[in-house]
Amino acid sequence: MHDIRSALPGAEYEGYVTLREAGLCGMITLRGDPDTLRDALREAAGLDLPGMRRVSVVGDHALAWMSPDEMLLMLPYADAPATAARLQSALAHRFASVADVSDARAVFHIAGPRGAEVLAKLCPVDTAALTPGDIRRTRAAQVACAVWVPEPGVFVLICFRSVAQYVFDALALSARPGGEVAGFA
Repeated sequence: MHDIRSALPGAEYEGYVTLREAGLCGMITLRGDPDTLRDALREAAGLDLPGMRRVSVVGDHALAWMSPDEMLLMLPYADAPATAARLQSALAHRFASVADVSDARAVFHIAGPRGAEVLAKLCPVDTAALTPGDIRRTRAAQVACAVWVPEPGVFVLICFRSVAQYVFDALALSARPGGEVAGFA
């Protein structure tokens, strides 16, 4: 039997922002027509569909718009299998898919007033324009990721588990003291 653990347990870096690996996070991807997904998500997770490039949050559950036909449900790790099963049952015989991707992802928190600057060094998106509740699919350096702003001064970066060390190292390098960008806003 294997120990269940996150991609980089305890990884943290204190630069001109604080980087921290978030630990185990439950994540379920849902694909399908939004009208098909709406009722199942309300029933299984108590969440309404978010607007385009937005995240809806209720308690410890967050639902992110990833594309017109894809949502990402973030929830406590231990709740993911049962919630995925409820969603699969609710969507049975519908043209939709549900996948528990909790063990396939890594999650990093970037906290501090210059978090947008650190991400801007790696991501081709205007990170300074992101506001709380926004999410963007983009890339960090050369790998796919999503960036979510749950609250002012905090960014959450989600990437594939297989590139977790690469992403953490790139973030740490970008957050190294002395690497601040003059005039970034």
